[in-house]
Amino acid sequence: MATRKIFGIVLAGGEGKRLMPLTEDRAKPAVPFAGQYRLIDFALSNLINSGLQQIVVLTQYKSHSLDRHVSQTWRLDGMLGSYVASVPAQQRLGKRWFSGSADAILQSLNLIYDEQPDIIVVVGADHVYRMDFSQMIQAHIDSGAEATVAAIRQPISLANQFGVIEVDANSPDRIHRFLEKPSDPDGLPDSPGEVFASMGNYVFNADALIDAVLQDGERTDSSHDMGGDIIPAFVSQGKAGVYDLKGNEVPGSTDRDRYYWRDVGTIDSFFEAHQDLISVLPVFNLYNQEWPIFSQQVNSPPAKFTRDARGSLGTVIDSIVSLGSVISGAHVERSVLGPWAIVGSGANVSDSILFDRARIEAGATVRRAILDKEVVVEAGAHIGVDRAEDRARGFVVTDSGITVVGKGSHVRKHA
Repeated sequence: MATRKIFGIVLAGGEGKRLMPLTEDRAKPAVPFAGQYRLIDFALSNLINSGLQQIVVLTQYKSHSLDRHVSQTWRLDGMLGSYVASVPAQQRLGKRWFSGSADAILQSLNLIYDEQPDIIVVVGADHVYRMDFSQMIQAHIDSGAEATVAAIRQPISLANQFGVIEVDANSPDRIHRFLEKPSDPDGLPDSPGEVFASMGNYVFNADALIDAVLQDGERTDSSHDMGGDIIPAFVSQGKAGVYDLKGNEVPGSTDRDRYYWRDVGTIDSFFEAHQDLISVLPVFNLYNQEWPIFSQQVNSPPAKFTRDARGSLGTVIDSIVSLGSVISGAHVERSVLGPWAIVGSGANVSDSILFDRARIEAGATVRRAILDKEVVVEAGAHIGVDRAEDRARGFVVTDSGITVVGKGSHVRKHA
């Protein structure tokens, strides 16, 4: 990386309505993922592994557990000026909260003025991926652009699910148009069947970003959004570049997971991302020691697998089981269990996600379900077996048949 001062901003104020009820009591970036992690850990790990040493996390919505996680987990060497700091909305520009991601930066300009960086990296806090930002930063500097957007290639048939970046064949590293979920975009010059989808990660010249958010803050017709307002403003001036993730080489990555990126903003995508973790050759590999995903080190004993009181053996197949969990004479398959999950005698858990301290009692059945923290499925009860019944009991059930049980709920056996 060129010798310039780099400052990182993680946008972590999102409410995450489409992840309800998982976000009913926590910010979206604080939602547990893959057992022991939080969603924000992926963004922060990528920045830290890329060599950034001053990073702020801008929070707002129900941020207590997120602030606590950042403060307890992300402790860098303050003696050398390194830090990850959680910064809540401070109402520095009046009695109002953040009205968008660009407004969050506008209201936090004091953080930038304090550090006086040359380059600012702005990332979201709720995507699952690996990326070496030092390579993107160098590409941004070399290009001469004032703003650079990270992009991942996606089939053109999926363009209506993303913010799409169109480039010109004569200048493929410059953004020609920025389209929000278009129905009929142009394909890439070198691959007509693909489009560039914005990853929600940006690199800016610091002075250009400051000017952009100040000007945006004066507009009454703006939604004050990074992707919706700030980037299009740079595009209209011909000052926005694109960075193709295909050129990013992450140490330890394989052909299978090298360009993995998933927005887990819905229950279905959240569930599918977990399924990507548990195959023999995972689509996203948590076990890459050359580019680790860091998180809080839970003070817990190892997971334990035992016979039940009658001596019956349990089985665990194609699953991730976190520290502190105990599986006693039960069957667990294609599932992810968070810390201190308990699965009792004769219980059957399949294609499911269990958060911290979920308890599945003897003989219970959990199928295609997401159970939030401290959910109890009582002995002989079932969840995820009958969609209509689950809805009648007040649980969220997606169109694809995933049942979600909110924090601390009890699933009781019907008479």
